[in-house]
Amino acid sequence: MTYPPTRGALTENRPLSDLTWLRVGGPADALLQPADREDLSAFLGALDPGVDVFPMGVGSNLIVRDGGLRAVVVRLGRAFNGIEVDGDLVHAGAAALDAHVARKAAAAGRDLTFFRTIPGAIGGAVAMNAGCYGSYVADHLIEVEAVLRDGSIVTLPAADLKLAYRSSDLPQGAIVTRATFRAEAGDPEALEARMADQLAKRDATQPTKDRSAGSTFRNPAGHSSTGRADDVHDLKAWKVIDDAGMRGAMRGGAIMSPKHSNFLVNQGGATAADLEGLGEEVRKRVYEASGISLIWEIKRVGEPALSS
Repeated sequence: MTYPPTRGALTENRPLSDLTWLRVGGPADALLQPADREDLSAFLGALDPGVDVFPMGVGSNLIVRDGGLRAVVVRLGRAFNGIEVDGDLVHAGAAALDAHVARKAAAAGRDLTFFRTIPGAIGGAVAMNAGCYGSYVADHLIEVEAVLRDGSIVTLPAADLKLAYRSSDLPQGAIVTRATFRAEAGDPEALEARMADQLAKRDATQPTKDRSAGSTFRNPAGHSSTGRADDVHDLKAWKVIDDAGMRGAMRGGAIMSPKHSNFLVNQGGATAADLEGLGEEVRKRVYEASGISLIWEIKRVGEPALSS
């Protein structure tokens, strides 16, 4: 296929495994790394409308199946990672890491501390209404700038996204390029101390040194951890996985982490099929044990490998 010109980089038949935290996945038809917003707009506007486009952040919440992805994968780079604090507003490029946004806002006396322990970048955080410690993107988001599949550049108010637990209603094929948040004032030192405490708690309870993609399944109760001492664990995903006896369960190179059973880990050499297959086995066992149907939080895309 002939692709439109770009001032950025376009690589055909590009393997994606090295771009995901789980280090699995076959090739995309093409990987586009646009030079800037206008380059992205021009490319999408000229691209055959029948070609699928898939926005990919830092791959922190993603399984690309072993057969790869029949799409143009768009990965935003340095031109999209700026962070600006303007009064109580924080403007962040879609490629800005969540943790960097939290720290830069805190340094300016603005509280977006919930972002500090969320893996990934702002584009993905908006798309999945990321949350932690009882705060969500939806609580702070004012608007997003996006490039639609036809190349048009739009500003979408937060209300149009219908943000819900781990979901949003972005237009099909839209690529978020920038987001604006409202953040309450706070003392920079106190905000930094709170983030340090959150990091310590996370490192004590989650396999942060392992090759994982964050939480595998949504919490059945439909809320994230509040971090409070009175937090209810009855309907946390890890609890129902434990109750089904699946903590430490293995398939090929994949394991449900013994440290936190809602973390799917590539121990080394796992395929996407190993990881997804183990996840589906967990879902089956949890349903048999409790009648609860766990919903994937990790996004799974692409095609399985062709059987030889």
